[in-house]
Amino acid sequence: MSALQPNIVRTGKPSRTAHAVAMLRAVHQLLDDPIVLPDPAALPILGATAQAALRDDPFGLNDPIARGLRAAVVARSRFVEDELSRCMASGVRQYVLLGAGLDTFACRSAYVGAGLQVFELDHRGTQRWKQQLLVEADICTPPSVTFAPMDFERDDLHATLALAGFRADLPACVGWMGVTAYLTSEAVMRTLGTLAGLAAGSRVCFDYRVPATVLGTVDRAVDEFLGRQAANAGEPWLSTFDPEQLQRQSLDLGFATATSVTPDELNARYFARRKDGLRVGGSFRLMLAGTGRREASP
Repeated sequence: MSALQPNIVRTGKPSRTAHAVAMLRAVHQLLDDPIVLPDPAALPILGATAQAALRDDPFGLNDPIARGLRAAVVARSRFVEDELSRCMASGVRQYVLLGAGLDTFACRSAYVGAGLQVFELDHRGTQRWKQQLLVEADICTPPSVTFAPMDFERDDLHATLALAGFRADLPACVGWMGVTAYLTSEAVMRTLGTLAGLAAGSRVCFDYRVPATVLGTVDRAVDEFLGRQAANAGEPWLSTFDPEQLQRQSLDLGFATATSVTPDELNARYFARRKDGLRVGGSFRLMLAGTGRREASP
């Protein structure tokens, strides 16, 4: 087993892509300046062996494709956490991470004393693996964090949240990153339909993959390469969405607002005037949707 692979007993089926994303967040702490997503737990959660190997040579994950992926990973996490900050300022005290993987927000949150409740939903095998890694790294998770097993293709999101203690009558901020591409379009729409029914004032941030037809030559080639990599890892990409159509579908599902965020917008927000040239590109886009009363058309 490579030192950069999760050193665990695979009693379930932890997500290999979740580990790859965690590696990218960790490399960001070592190579990039300025750091877009400060994360002191990003390296420890990988385990002692993988952390040591990465510190010894982080440049193995610094080729052009890895750099683009790293930018996308940290930008989407920062985007969600920035939105959470705005939600907190407006009184929201529930944060839901769908497909949380090895995300470490709950371990480094500055909002524990402010009453924020965090709900992490993911496959049972991935959650067990993550909890084992947290224990081994001596990373504390506050009692305000609830882990709830969820299979997005089969389970009912509303029921899963209710069992976890989520208050459906109160608004929430939801982050759903790095997940939709691995689901069928039916599962994505079903989940979005549930999220559109959250209490007024809720905000939902998620990413999605666009069709190859809307990509340039370079991004299309990268998309094809990464798609093959995902399939070879046993976690194939299953869905794509046209941004304008997805925006209309989101509004039809009941969201009051739905705005697609482009790579150019993310670059302007998080990567402007950088000396290292770190930038977002590729086939993934972000969507920010909100619940509440929709204004009538004139």
